[in-house]
Amino acid sequence: MTLDKKDNLIIEALKEDSRMPIRDIAKKTGIRPSTVHERIKKLVKDGVIEKFTLKLNNKSVGENFIIFMLIKGGTTEYIHEKIKNKGCIKEIFGVTGEYDLLLKLKFKDVEEFNDFLIKFRKEQKGVRQTFTMVTTANIKEVV
Repeated sequence: MTLDKKDNLIIEALKEDSRMPIRDIAKKTGIRPSTVHERIKKLVKDGVIEKFTLKLNNKSVGENFIIFMLIKGGTTEYIHEKIKNKGCIKEIFGVTGEYDLLLKLKFKDVEEFNDFLIKFRKEQKGVRQTFTMVTTANIKEVV
């Protein structure tokens, strides 16, 4: 599906607030409300919009200790479903270069992260090396 100017305007409005009423999107974009409604339905149907979500305040929900972890593994699949479903793992990306995977993790504090890391290294036998980076500031995050 090719997105046109109207689709992009609607998407930008939804990025600001996915709960924005159709009438408000229409006012903001200059597109008729019925058109906005039909286009949103089409964007969802075509898979352009996968889901409507929210952004939480990390500190308020006890996830203000954010880590990025690079992982180098062996030749077999070394990240098991059990670990993929852990609540602290927010995103997993395949990457190129010296490492194979990049994980974004969120924890309450350094102790919670340390407990996770010790257990992770024991349970994930195929992981050869990890490199972790602790965030010091959240400059920009788009949901």
